[in-house]
Amino acid sequence: MKSFVPWVAALALSLFHAVGSAQLPQPPEIAARQYLLIDVTSQQVLAERDADAQADPASLTKLMTAYLVFNAIRDGKLALTQKIPVSERAWKERIGGGSLMFIDPKMSPTVEELLRGMIVQSGNDASVALAEATAGSVEQFVTAMNRQAQAWGFKTTQFKNVTGLSEAGHYSSAREVAFVAVKIILEHPTFYPLYSIRQYTFNNIKQDNRNMLLGRDPTVDGMKTGFTESAGYCLVASSARDMPNGKRRLLSVVLGTSSREARAAESQKLLNWGWQAWDGVRLFEAGAAISTVPVWKGKDPMAKLGAERALYVTVPKGEGDKLKTVVERTDPLVAPLAKGQRVGQVRITTAAGTPVQTVPLIVQEPVELAGLLGRAWDAIRLWVK
Repeated sequence: MKSFVPWVAALALSLFHAVGSAQLPQPPEIAARQYLLIDVTSQQVLAERDADAQADPASLTKLMTAYLVFNAIRDGKLALTQKIPVSERAWKERIGGGSLMFIDPKMSPTVEELLRGMIVQSGNDASVALAEATAGSVEQFVTAMNRQAQAWGFKTTQFKNVTGLSEAGHYSSAREVAFVAVKIILEHPTFYPLYSIRQYTFNNIKQDNRNMLLGRDPTVDGMKTGFTESAGYCLVASSARDMPNGKRRLLSVVLGTSSREARAAESQKLLNWGWQAWDGVRLFEAGAAISTVPVWKGKDPMAKLGAERALYVTVPKGEGDKLKTVVERTDPLVAPLAKGQRVGQVRITTAAGTPVQTVPLIVQEPVELAGLLGRAWDAIRLWVK
C-alpha cells in the first residue's frame, strides 16, 4: 500500500514509500494490463499493478480536456449557456472513426451540450469544439494540457490531441489518469455529476453512457471509459458510500482489458474488494487540535497544532481501533507562529508499527510575539533550559 501526499497542499504527484504487503489484504487477480485502486477520502493507494507504466489512455484523455474546460468556466472564460460554432475540424472528426456527438457546421451547440456530448457520449467532435472555444485552437489547448501535466509533476504523461485517438507520443499511466480524475472530483464537484448521466440525446440521436457500472452498482456515480485497438478497453470508475464516520469514495482505474464487459467486471471486482477488505477511519476533524503545546516568546503561552484537513486513513478491515498516532514536532516552538505553518508531522501506524500515513502538523491559530518583557523572560528560560 502507498499513500498519496495530499494534492491540495502539494501540486505535484508524490508518493510515500511502499510498505510491506505481508500483513495487508491481497487484491484479487485483475485481468488488466495496468490497474490502480485509490481511497479518495484518505488519499491512499490500496492496490496497483504497473500503475506507472506508460500506456495509451484512449478516451481517458478527455478527463484532462474536461478539467481544463471546467477551469475555464469557473474562471468566467466560458459560460454553460454560451453557443459555440462548430468548425470544419470538429465536424471532420467523424472521419477518424471514433465516438461522436454528431455535430456539424450548421449547428451552434451550447457549452453545456458539448460537455454532455464529450462526457456521456465520449464525442471526439465535442472535445475539439470545446478545445477551440477554450483556447482558440486545438494546438493551443494541447499545449495547455501538457503545461498542466508538468505543473502537477507528471512523469508519464504527454498529450498530442484532446480526444485520445492513438498517436505517436500520446501517452499516460494509470496513476496519472487517476490523479486527473480525482482533481475533477475534488475541485469541480458541481460538474462531476455529469459523469453519472446514463443517456444523452442530441440532434435526435440517443446514446448510452459506455460506463456499464452506472446501471449495475448504485454506488458508482462516474467516471470515464476509453477504447482504441492499442489501448484495449479502459475504465475509470468511482464509487461513494455513506459510512458511519462520513462519506467515503473509492476510485479504480483499469487499462488494457479485453472487452467492454471485462473492463466493467474487473473494475467492479476492484471496487468490491476495496469496500470489503478495508475500513475508512476518521481520526480528526478539519481544524481540530491534535495537541496543544507550549510556545516560547508568544503572547499566548500555548499553540494548537493539528492537520491541515480532516484526517482519514484506510486500514485493513477490523484494524481501525488498533491504530497508533505519533506526533513529531520541531521543538522549541518560538513565536511568532503563522496559521498553517508546518511545525512537524503526524505519523499513523498499525499496532505492529506498519506505516499507514504521514501528514504535516500545522499551527491551527496564529501566535503573536509577546511584549519585550515576556520575550526577555522566555529568552532567559530557554538559555537555562
